[in-house]
Order: sequence, then structure tokens, then C-alpha cells
Amino acid sequence: MLNDRAKSLLKTLVERFIVDGEPVGSRSLSKFSGLDLSPATIRNVMVDLEEMGYIASPHTSAGRIPTALGYRFFVDSLLVVKTLESHEVNHLENQLHPDNPSRLINVASQLLSELTRFAGVVVTPKRSGSAVFRHIEFMTLSEKRVLLILVTPEGDVQNRIIFTEASYSQTDLIEASNFLNQHYAGCTLEEIRIRLQTELKQLRHEMMLLMNAAINVSNDVIQESSEAVVVAGEHKLLDVKDLSDNLSNLKQLFELFERKTKLLQLMDLSRQAHGVKVFIGGESNVAALDEVSVITAPYEIEGAIVGTVGVIGPRRMAYERVIPIVDITARLLSSSLSQH
Repeated sequence: MLNDRAKSLLKTLVERFIVDGEPVGSRSLSKFSGLDLSPATIRNVMVDLEEMGYIASPHTSAGRIPTALGYRFFVDSLLVVKTLESHEVNHLENQLHPDNPSRLINVASQLLSELTRFAGVVVTPKRSGSAVFRHIEFMTLSEKRVLLILVTPEGDVQNRIIFTEASYSQTDLIEASNFLNQHYAGCTLEEIRIRLQTELKQLRHEMMLLMNAAINVSNDVIQESSEAVVVAGEHKLLDVKDLSDNLSNLKQLFELFERKTKLLQLMDLSRQAHGVKVFIGGESNVAALDEVSVITAPYEIEGAIVGTVGVIGPRRMAYERVIPIVDITARLLSSSLSQH
């Protein structure tokens, strides 16, 4: 356990290192901590913190820098989260508007990157038990071609063409869409399959064929978009000195963005937690992320968690600012998707 003096000095050291990017010496700690301590006392506390693994001494400097453990303690116990400026909140609210659900995921990732100047990530992992559709409509295209308009559980609008064996009037199609929306919207594929066996027997053969085709296409749409991950602003990490100085690590990071599998696994872990979660360096168990921090928060539709938003940046980031950006973005995205 750290005493109040050690906590205050560690907090000051982390904050100064985040701002300046340079090892912090005892003179700076004395100046910015507000504590009336002698240089010798400060040096003794620094030795203790280093022995406990919270800070380290670079070979080229007499100052110290925080370790991953030091950042962890800082984020968990010492961090004072800042309130976002009202104009930033207004910007998020205006951009994450429910009138355009099909663009919300892309817009959210871009906003996260824009406001933090790091990489913004939005993931919508789907599971096999998830709902197949939220709303469905049919439109006649030609004699045996029907346009299926599908709203996914996440509010995304998808269009697919169904080639049918029979011809349908627009009245038939309205009847079919009303039946499906009334009986199957929000159901999982397993639930639909069980109910189809009994309920569709009551319908005439042509209508049954159309509805079966619609359910199959709806499931295909869900599978196609399964575990989609949208990354925006990854190129901004090239401008981060802490990352660009190590080309090998940077290459690993960009390969992670390309493959996305490991990134999805990490984000899937975060959607099991309530509120903001911070992964610092090796805590992610992803080698490419050893030198970065990942801040995530789950988002919901009508109370059910459907995905996560996050920011990937250097360990030396302004956590007090990035955390509320991620948190508010997740909340606004939840609200917009639930309103649609």
C-alpha cells in the first residue's frame, strides 16, 4: 500500500510525463506536487516507488517514467476524470443522430478518432443466438424479383433482392411483412425455426416460400456482418512519437488492424463489463498492444449490450480526457440506436 505522500508524488510524476513526454526529476516533482518536501525525501520516495515497480529509470536520464503498473495504479486510484467541454458534447450529439442509423457506426469511430487524435474502434459482435431482424419490408421489383428491406437489430438498413418462384402483388408483400414483423421481429434464428414449423403451415404455399426466403436472407445478412469492426484514424498513430520511434511495434499494430481477430477478442472481453474499461500494455494479452492502451465501453440497444466502442493510443495519453470521450460516445450511440 502507498501512503498519501507516495500517491501524490506518483500522481504528479504520471501527469507530468503525460504532458511533457520526458523523464520527471525530483525538482519537477517538488514544483508541481505542492508538497513541502526536501529533494532527499523525494528521491527516497522515488526509490521506493521504483522498487515496487511503479516507475523506472531510463538509462539516459536521472528522471523517472511510469511503468505499465504505475499507469494502472494511476488510472484506478489517482485519476481525476475531466468533464468534456459543452461544445464537444454538442458536437457528439449532433453527429450521432438517430435519423441516419446506417452511418452511426462509422460516424462513431470517426468521432472517437477526431476527438482523441488516436485510432477509434467500433465493434458490433453478433452471436448465433442474436435476433435476425428488427423490422422487415418487401417491395415489388418485377414479376419474380422482390426487394427485401431489412433493419438489423443494430439499426443498420440492408437491402437484398429475392428471386421468387411465384409472382406477388404489393398487397401480398405488405401482408407478408406485417406478419413477419408482428410474429418474428426480435426473435433469434432458433426461435424462428421452431415457430416456422407450425405457424407457416397455416399460410398458403406461395406466402410460405416468400417468408422462408426472407428469414434465410435475414440470417445471411446477420452472418455477413458478424463481428464487424470499424477502425478510423489509425494513420494518426504514425504521428505519436512514443509509437513511431519503434517501427517494429508499429508494424505489429497495423497488422492487428488489418487482421482484426485479436482486436475483436479484446473488444469482446470489454463488452462483458459495465462502463469504461482500460487495458494498459500487456494487460490486453495481445503482443501488438504491449506499448499502447485501449479504452473501451459497451453500447446497448434497448438495454441489451450489442457491441463496444474504443480508442487505441499510446500508454502516455490523457486518460482523464479520453475516458469520458469513450463513455459519452457509447451512451449517445446507445441512445440513437435505441430511438430508431
